[in-house]
Amino acid sequence: MERREAGIRSAVAAALPTTVADLTDLIRIPSVSWEAFDPSQVRASAEAVAALFDGTGMFERVTVSTAVTESGESGQPAVLATRAARNGRPTVLLYAHHDVQPPGDDADWDSPPFEPTVRGDRLYGRGSADDKAGVLSHVAAVRALADVYGEELELGLVAFIEGEEEFGSRSFANFLEANREALAADVIIVADSDNWNVDTPALTVSLRGNVTFKLTVSTLAHASHSGMFGGAAPDAMLAMVRLLATLHDADGSVAVDGLTSSGQPTPDSSEAGFALDAGLLDGVTPIGTGPILARLWAKPAITVTGIDAPSVANASNTLLPKVSVRLSARIAPGQDARSALSALETHLRTHVPFGAHVDISDVDTGQPFLVDTTGWAVAEAKQAMADAWGVPAVETGVGGSIPFIADLVRVFPDAQILVTGVEDPDTRAHSPNESLHLGVFRRAILTEALLLARLAESPLSERG
Repeated sequence: MERREAGIRSAVAAALPTTVADLTDLIRIPSVSWEAFDPSQVRASAEAVAALFDGTGMFERVTVSTAVTESGESGQPAVLATRAARNGRPTVLLYAHHDVQPPGDDADWDSPPFEPTVRGDRLYGRGSADDKAGVLSHVAAVRALADVYGEELELGLVAFIEGEEEFGSRSFANFLEANREALAADVIIVADSDNWNVDTPALTVSLRGNVTFKLTVSTLAHASHSGMFGGAAPDAMLAMVRLLATLHDADGSVAVDGLTSSGQPTPDSSEAGFALDAGLLDGVTPIGTGPILARLWAKPAITVTGIDAPSVANASNTLLPKVSVRLSARIAPGQDARSALSALETHLRTHVPFGAHVDISDVDTGQPFLVDTTGWAVAEAKQAMADAWGVPAVETGVGGSIPFIADLVRVFPDAQILVTGVEDPDTRAHSPNESLHLGVFRRAILTEALLLARLAESPLSERG
């Protein structure tokens, strides 16, 4: 095994320039899965990903396919590649997603979002880290196995690269059901999370869930002159602002009855470090109470992520009859997302001022997740991280959500799930100037390649 692990290290290092080049090619495809964007680009991205996995020579079948959403619409194309296990070896499912967030305003980027650019030790571009680097970490790890094992590899492999994670994974559950047999695995590696910092790896063991919806508040049958009726007729913006203010206490803590905290222990973390990572302006203080990481990992959060109202440039002197916002709530591990939705709806309908009308629509929910850290796969993963990075791995929570993990648990209850990733505190996923630290990328690839090699060495029956 020592000889093979040395070969793995050499193979990963030798192939790194090719791996980075393949990643830059993938970044150039603007594969935004949101409805307002060109779906042909997502298809092109899926075809490119399929070619990468097919090119490893390690998969018996590679396909690009879609499933329908719960509403009956066609989902975005996903890549499915399979290789059967032999002689009792385990099967490992490799998950990532090839779709990306919208770029936003190009003017906010220091280089064009879909023109990958290296500055220092970071590669900039939309999807450079989230999650096209996750895709390439799988490809590169399999390439290293191909170099060292070739056809002697007995490990089962399944690659599932989704095409709509950034748009809510709306066909994910149906894709799992349609491909249940092909996707069945003993270990699932979800490469879509972050690390403690650029020098310290992390295994994500908890994720918050999410509840998002469109909230509309209406007060008038039509717009009215603000001079003639203002001061007596309640406009919708006033009602909305007053309602939104009830969601938080004076210190910024969530003030919705029924939203719970998990109470899980968290490591120490300084407020100064948080302020730097989050980009707080001078004089701006964090919100909430308790340890910083507890606020991010173990407590709920509510954010207004969008608003439909006249722009300042187009504002007229009228009372608005209706205002809509997009609310995004993060749910602490241990709470069911449906109960959280019910608590939010009850709060909003109870606290709406002036008898205003409330409508809640376009609802999405995702369950939180806690990893069972007692399994053998977790121990193997942490050892591989320590060997690849040179320092022990940290078990972390993440304030964000990966809702489809609950579907994986439901369909494959016996599989051990490992949540890994290539991000770090400076990645700025979803934001302008998203970037990938190339040193983190190399170590993440080596981690996965070492882990897969070790899983390939003994049959499943010999593991505890």
